[in-house]
Amino acid sequence: MLRVRFEVNGGPEVLFTERVRVPVPGPGEVLLRAEAIGVTLPTVRKVREGDGPVPLGGEVAGVVEAVGEGADFAVGERVTGLCFAHAYAEYAVVPAAFASRIPDAASAATAIALVRSGLVARGAYEAGSPAPGGSVLVTAAASAVGSLALQYARAGGAARVVAAVGSPDKADFVRALGADEVVTYDAADWGDPYDVVLDGVGGELLGPAVRALAPGGRLVAFGSGGGTVEAYELLVRGASVIGFQMAVIARGRPEVYARWLGELWDLWERGVLRPAVHAEVPLAEAARAHAVIERRENLGKVVLVP
Repeated sequence: MLRVRFEVNGGPEVLFTERVRVPVPGPGEVLLRAEAIGVTLPTVRKVREGDGPVPLGGEVAGVVEAVGEGADFAVGERVTGLCFAHAYAEYAVVPAAFASRIPDAASAATAIALVRSGLVARGAYEAGSPAPGGSVLVTAAASAVGSLALQYARAGGAARVVAAVGSPDKADFVRALGADEVVTYDAADWGDPYDVVLDGVGGELLGPAVRALAPGGRLVAFGSGGGTVEAYELLVRGASVIGFQMAVIARGRPEVYARWLGELWDLWERGVLRPAVHAEVPLAEAARAHAVIERRENLGKVVLVP
């Protein structure tokens, strides 16, 4: 089978393809013949600046080809899930605990754009606990997670939903998903203070995001960008910051994970959530997909297709 990996850190150019044997699923695992693979910013960062070569993990959607002992799936079922090693491949092994079935009406690319990103958006929104009629700011609003977080905020009854993006050319995209206003990161003023900020960027933008909070507001950090929060900025606003990571829910609260997953597909079927696929790129051209993410050009999800 074809697989993509890297041996040294660097830009998209360090990715290369190779031919290897199809893996065999172990206990509690399923083997998928991949139809779509998600590309994420954390994975791109691992290639660019990680601790040396690691297997490229990520989201995979496809058809079950083999089932390990104890895995509650059948050969031929369409499944999406997280692959923690060698997701960039024509076949991938996925732990059954991190896998779920895809409805007949959904494509593999839709599953990749919706499931993981939608669960993160759902969890971040709940962690923010915005009151109906409040205001919500979403950073990285044109990303796969951010674009769904905008839709959650709108569906959840926020009176004011604002998208923060890196460039003005993303404004039409986020407005079409429910943003009332659009601000760019370099703006001196991010508008009236917000009850909740859902932050998928971090780093140097964490400070401005905290300063955008209203008195008693809450910032939910769900991205991988890190950053430092000045305690004084929280003190003067009576504000708070909370971190959210989907893995904590998946591992520690499987019943919540299952419930959120069911809600996610229900909202998709009712047209409340519209996952966006920016591009479907051939697996062998994974470097091109990584370049899109590095340049922050994507409007929604970038998907690899074997």
